[in-house]
Amino acid sequence: MSIAALPSLADQADHLIALGVPEIAQLSADDVRAFAAEHHAAAGALLAVHPDRAPASALSPLLRREGKAGFVVTDMPDVDQFAPRDIDLPDAPLYLVTGLDRGDEMANWSPEEALPAITKAGRSPLLLTEGIHWVLQQPSALERNHCFMTIGSRLRKENGKFDARTPALWISNGTGRDGSERRNAPKVGWCWWGNRHTWLGFGSAAARC
Repeated sequence: MSIAALPSLADQADHLIALGVPEIAQLSADDVRAFAAEHHAAAGALLAVHPDRAPASALSPLLRREGKAGFVVTDMPDVDQFAPRDIDLPDAPLYLVTGLDRGDEMANWSPEEALPAITKAGRSPLLLTEGIHWVLQQPSALERNHCFMTIGSRLRKENGKFDARTPALWISNGTGRDGSERRNAPKVGWCWWGNRHTWLGFGSAAARC
């Protein structure tokens, strides 16, 4: 399915400012606007805040769908410990993500199957925070039966192995511990590394700068 073009970087900056993201990241509104202005020629790019400055737990409640706020599932209290895996982020509080793709064609693949395919294509899996930024700026990127995983973020356990959970963004059905009041709300959850889901693609990017 086609997804509408991202807003301009200036509009993205204004939206982040309106949401209070600069305060979360300990940046000024002028910092964010100046970065957007400096890179105004980067059409189609996503303005992202480094996860060290604005973690998933702080960003997810800013998501909105049908007037309902986003949330992190209750069994993911360690969401902010899911860090970039084999991904070199720009050493700056703000950066751009280009060539976003939801990976619909990989629906019903497991993360274990999808990662090599993404890498072989010369692309990089999205971080959880990048996925949240995408949906903040472009809510239509999250659709029923067309949601996505963000397998660039992994949690390494004390024994050196990766946690089998992999983060994803989808839409709550309002069942179980989500609560009926959260039906249709944007949701940060997780799936097993080796499991497949027909309604989850794999978000990826062409580059970061």
